[in-house]
Amino acid sequence: PDYAGGGFVNLIASIVEACGGAPRHAPLAALSAGELAAARNIVLLIVDGLGDRYLAREGAGGALHARRRGSLTSVFPSTTASAITTSYTGWAPLEHGLTGWFTLFGEAGCVGSPLPFQRRGEKAALDIEPSRLYRAASLFDGLARHSIVVSFRPIVDSTYNRHHCGRAERRAYDKLEGLIEETVAAVKSSPEPKFVYAYWPEFDALSHRFGNGSPEARAQFGAIDAAFAELMARLAGTDTVVVATADHGFVDSVGTDALDFADAPGLAALLRYPLCGESRIAFCHVQEGRVTEFTARAREWLGERARVCASAELVDEGWFGRGDAHPRLAERVGEVALLMHGRATVKDWTPGERRHRHVGHHGGASADEMLIPLIVGSA
Repeated sequence: PDYAGGGFVNLIASIVEACGGAPRHAPLAALSAGELAAARNIVLLIVDGLGDRYLAREGAGGALHARRRGSLTSVFPSTTASAITTSYTGWAPLEHGLTGWFTLFGEAGCVGSPLPFQRRGEKAALDIEPSRLYRAASLFDGLARHSIVVSFRPIVDSTYNRHHCGRAERRAYDKLEGLIEETVAAVKSSPEPKFVYAYWPEFDALSHRFGNGSPEARAQFGAIDAAFAELMARLAGTDTVVVATADHGFVDSVGTDALDFADAPGLAALLRYPLCGESRIAFCHVQEGRVTEFTARAREWLGERARVCASAELVDEGWFGRGDAHPRLAERVGEVALLMHGRATVKDWTPGERRHRHVGHHGGASADEMLIPLIVGSA
């Protein structure tokens, strides 16, 4: 991931500066704050899961591809929990400390899911004040422009969203046409300069379920492309710049690429907690004194299918970004990381979890996962 001027965190920095805030990181080289600030309204549209390579394969001739300026890197891990938190805060994962769908929260004494705010394997909410787990403040609270967040109704008022949206106005929608309707209404709601943050989750959901290369994902992309064209047409004359991007891309993993952690000889017995992170980057919390043994066994089992290393190596190499590290980052990423190569994934299950496998995955370091599009249009 690029945190120095060519990544998602830099795009957010450009937007924050354009809206009169104080960015924590360098602006995006390909999109200056000055270009954005010249427009009365700034719209950031995040299509969850829309990788730049997918756009190149499927989008030729469409409205999104026609306005593509280039590609960015996502953050690491290349996953919603990490990247969307960056989009809400301007902080790199190193700073905000949300490192995957599953994260060890020592403050709560369990592995939890930061987005649904639940304990792993349970439907019960985490029994802790959200501010103890979510370190970063909302970037919206530091902007000089009125901010409006347009999001999917089932999540718009979630614990995670309420914390990270801060003082921004929140608007809900139910379907894709509702996303366009509410985004247009937000832009036209008043003559004052505004920042509108719009989020669409369905492409990600279908890519997980059926695969990024599936007809279902392709049909969904077609609907999104048409909706984007409609958005640009309906915003004509409003002095609005629309920036469309994603939080990550996808790889599909099936058959022998989909590894079951229980099949690894003796590895599960050496853990203190279930696997954390993602199926493409697993963070392992190993019993005291067993790290060397665990690492050797994991390397023997995985071979060239993964990089098995100390999690601290990834931190030191800058994978999680730059800045003031979260005080519990080392705890959250464990002692050993399994960074999967090719299309390989690794999964475990805990009591209470339904045994299922996604077809589409993300979180890793492949170009399909890490590269996201930079799409810029003016209306």
